[in-house]
Amino acid sequence: MKKKLISVALVSAMLIGCLSACGSSSGQGDNGKLYVYNWGEYIDEDVIEQFEEETGIDVVYDMFETNEIMFAKLAQDTSAYDVICPSDYMIQKLIEKDMIQPLNFTNIPNAKNIGDEYFKNSEVFDPGNRYSVPYCWGTVGILYNKTMVTDPVNSWDILWDPKYSGQILMQDSVRDAFMVALIKNGYSLNTTDPAEIEKATQDLIAQKPLVQAYVIDQVRDKMIGGEAALGVIYSGEAIYTVRENRDLEYVVPDEGSNIWIDSWVITKGSKNVSNAEKWIDFMCRGDIALKNFEYITYSTPNIEAQNNIEDEDIKGSKVAFPDLSTMKLEAFKYLGDSGDKLYNDAWMKVKSAN
Repeated sequence: MKKKLISVALVSAMLIGCLSACGSSSGQGDNGKLYVYNWGEYIDEDVIEQFEEETGIDVVYDMFETNEIMFAKLAQDTSAYDVICPSDYMIQKLIEKDMIQPLNFTNIPNAKNIGDEYFKNSEVFDPGNRYSVPYCWGTVGILYNKTMVTDPVNSWDILWDPKYSGQILMQDSVRDAFMVALIKNGYSLNTTDPAEIEKATQDLIAQKPLVQAYVIDQVRDKMIGGEAALGVIYSGEAIYTVRENRDLEYVVPDEGSNIWIDSWVITKGSKNVSNAEKWIDFMCRGDIALKNFEYITYSTPNIEAQNNIEDEDIKGSKVAFPDLSTMKLEAFKYLGDSGDKLYNDAWMKVKSAN
């Protein structure tokens, strides 16, 4: 879900010319197509049809399961897609690798509906908010079954309790898995200290015999079906699961967690820039953002949409819209190729351990 050390002044100077070019490039969008790459089950499909009907643009829509899968595909050809929806740290990586382009916000007027606090959090990975527009956001925590867990769930430590052996679900994602172990030990989830990463690695290896499975989307279904007692999950998934199974409850442990933001960006090689701008602007409409939120249950940063939520329980939900000022939260950053290698090598040790 989530480097730029380039000076703001330099980027600003570059942006003046780039935005003008982006807004007027001949042939951009003339073919009536738009190639979108998004997370699985991350949009109301009726929204895609509505966009096509209102604009006359034919959408070719593909889905990915992880940021890393998306990056590998885009690295082969940045023109394969026009608009994509990466997470925070991956947006930072795409900027540093020169794989996405600055946005012309003149052509995205509905971006005004995105709350200031979300753009503020985006500054961590997109200084000046020049490349991205927030789409969904949330936290990562523990989902547990109240009929199966008898202990207080307020610490990541419970995921190492032998009492729940075979009943624990972990995220099959290097950064998310290490986030749990790092924060449990009081470390930053963005650490590049080899000793801290090694400590987290050994903890994850020690935990491995207790883990039923390393999964991603399947956490939701397994927890709803009562197949596990505890699972690491994204807050948006938790909202859905609690609707389906009232025995489930979601908490962000006291030690803290990750706050993530997924945002729309336009690829550097996009052949349909004007259509991509229309797409992002459409997604920022209050009615569309609300429709997507009601369908996917991931928290929307769109203030107009938030104000029009009719379900008072959801509107006041501390899972969907928590008071961020009361929580210890940290966003993922891109740690460079050397940082990636540290974590990937450590993850390989965890996955290959007996």
